[in-house]
Amino acid sequence: MTDTQAPAAPLGTNPIAPAPRGARTAADVVTPELIAQLSRGVLGSGRTANHAPFTGEKLADLPASTPQDVATAFERARTAQVAWARTPVRRRAAVLLRFHDLLLQRQAEVLDLIQLETGKARLHAHEEVQAVAVAARHYGRRAAAYLSPKRHTGVIPVLTQVTEARQPRGVVGQIAPWNYPLELSVGDALPALVAGNALVMKPDTETALTALWARDLLVEAGLPSEAFQVVLGDGPVIGPEVVAHADYVSFTGSTRTGREVAAGAAARLVGVSLELGGKNAMLVLHDADVDKAAAGAVRACFSSAGQLCISIERLYVHESVADAFVERFAARTRALRLGRSLAYGADMGSLVGERQLETTRRHVDEAVAKGATLVAGGVARPDIGPYFYEPTILDGVEPPMAVCTEETFGPVVSVYRFTDENEVVELANATPYGLNSSVWTRDGKRGRAVAARLRTGTVNINEGYAPAYGSVQSPMGGMKDSGLGRRHGSEGILKYTEAQTVAHQRLLPLAPSFGMDDEKYAALMTTSLKLMKALRLR
Repeated sequence: MTDTQAPAAPLGTNPIAPAPRGARTAADVVTPELIAQLSRGVLGSGRTANHAPFTGEKLADLPASTPQDVATAFERARTAQVAWARTPVRRRAAVLLRFHDLLLQRQAEVLDLIQLETGKARLHAHEEVQAVAVAARHYGRRAAAYLSPKRHTGVIPVLTQVTEARQPRGVVGQIAPWNYPLELSVGDALPALVAGNALVMKPDTETALTALWARDLLVEAGLPSEAFQVVLGDGPVIGPEVVAHADYVSFTGSTRTGREVAAGAAARLVGVSLELGGKNAMLVLHDADVDKAAAGAVRACFSSAGQLCISIERLYVHESVADAFVERFAARTRALRLGRSLAYGADMGSLVGERQLETTRRHVDEAVAKGATLVAGGVARPDIGPYFYEPTILDGVEPPMAVCTEETFGPVVSVYRFTDENEVVELANATPYGLNSSVWTRDGKRGRAVAARLRTGTVNINEGYAPAYGSVQSPMGGMKDSGLGRRHGSEGILKYTEAQTVAHQRLLPLAPSFGMDDEKYAALMTTSLKLMKALRLR
């Protein structure tokens, strides 16, 4: 079936978005010239490949790295890092601002790659462009302030002058996932680089073209090419090698793998930041605007076909509005247009591959077999592409159904009814995860009070995930099994640095002097400490 043909008998209810005439194909975008250009950024002599979720066909043959290639990449990056760290921070930041402009100018190129490698709808791919542009602008403008030396009050004011400096860690090892190949690769690399580090990145092979395109654009913006190395290969082989050589590790992925990464970093006493899994909840309170909540739930649950760490998989709706909400939410969900063309118009794209499709099917089929009600979706759509699955709403989900507690990472959400706010807060928190949550209410004060009781790193009021994630001056990350550390804001850049305290003692030593014996010195210091407390000195 071509992109312009519609199936004679659709398998489910969701319509297919028509593709514009003359729409680009994978062959138009991923040319031999592009593959050759991007492959120059990978250290490796073996061969691997990635595939297009829209069709299941191979996109490109790419270099594969060996453990020795990883070691070489770190050696090269370590050499380049010395000169890069000596580059004034404002010049490093200027690279990010030039990258910002180039990204927006050439976004069509990377949107095609994101769609081809992930299968997501074009508007959802554009969320990545937005997120990376915002991060580039933020750290391009604020890096100098975040990294500037800070003066602190010394132990003896005036006599002790103290400065807190920030030194780059060295070479950061980054292991990036497949689901947001632009934002979770170069988006996380930007603060590490502007802080004066070099970088060795292992993107997922299936989405490596996007990450390599972004690296090339950073080099075009002025980043020394040797300061940003890329290695490719099987995660269980190449990932541990990255951890074994890095001065700091940044990882986004599953909680299971995150524990392994953390253990490897801990064995070497190097720092690590982890953004891991989630089973995120949306709370629709009794006073919520039902129409707005239903529209927001579509965005929160089905963006990128649910393959988003901060998307919503659990919907808690107050009993008084539950029927009206489910009716509106289901109608909007059934109307979502599925499509695979490299153009705007589709509301949802494909799952990334067989594993995600199998998990989605298993969770839905098991829940229905054990008594859950299928409100919408629940149907694979091979008439569109091999990994398409309709956006799905389940009602009546109960333990021990796997969909209750396991992360689906697909276009599936379960609806639960509640009557008491204290009860629903407990239910929302009754998960080992703590990444993101959402609260819907007309009363902002009530929404903020409920948010303060939710054990998640981000909470959005009257939206699903975008406001908290997009507000890059504020930290984003997970509690509990959802990870360690934060991206964005001061924490998102300072984690890539080591704090160094420089204390300059002037005029008098911190020891007995001028013929003072130990007892008189101790008495003098006691009087000084009392005086500093009285003067409210910190």
